Amino acid sequence: MALAEARARGRILLWPRVVLFGDSITEFSFQENGWGAYLAERLVRKCDVVNRGLSGYNTRWAKLSLPRLITKSASAESTVAVTIFFGANDSALKDLNPKQHVPLEEYAANLKSMIQYLKSVDITEDRIILITPPPLQESAWEKACLAKGDKLNRCNATTGKYAQACVQVARDCGTDVLDLWTLMQKNQDFSSYLSDGLHLSAKGNSFLAAQLWSCLEKKLSALPFLLPYWRDVDHENPEASLL
Repeated sequence: MALAEARARGRILLWPRVVLFGDSITEFSFQENGWGAYLAERLVRKCDVVNRGLSGYNTRWAKLSLPRLITKSASAESTVAVTIFFGANDSALKDLNPKQHVPLEEYAANLKSMIQYLKSVDITEDRIILITPPPLQESAWEKACLAKGDKLNRCNATTGKYAQACVQVARDCGTDVLDLWTLMQKNQDFSSYLSDGLHLSAKGNSFLAAQLWSCLEKKLSALPFLLPYWRDVDHENPEASLL
């Protein structure tokens, strides 16, 4: 009865959402102490944080997948922020990892294409945040590759070129950008931010969460607390408080 009444009143709650779109670093972000889990905790009762991380994906595949994840409907209308976090796979060396590698110019074009798509479904530039790939710790990642019978298939200098391209796309398109590659290397040894040379450690997750929250907080500060605090519910007439 309560659900029918809520529908009749037209007061079904449309929960705002933040969509995290990226590769494995996003997919793993809801693990214990992950950066996505941190955001979800900070935004509880205000906003859903939706994990759309796709392990192993590059921007070539992401560009094709995005329209199936966010459509011009309530999903776009309720989306208050989107992170686009690719590059760790695109920047793989072509000769050693041709399946995931995407040329630098195509990588930039794919990012622009995803931004244009989001704009076409009314998600404006001010709700989009690009995140560059983190730096690569080559010796640690080489150990991970060798354990799988592979050679070192990425290098930090190449990853840096993709990070620079990501920053330039953000400038060209008017979106925010979190330059993780630069921030993690600023006057410090960045190896502790990574668990295997490529993916984030607990410290790296904490670092990204803090940096991203400082960007998101101003965008989401006006979001209200959804549904009243339990002490504020009229226990004699809960319908008056909840419907």
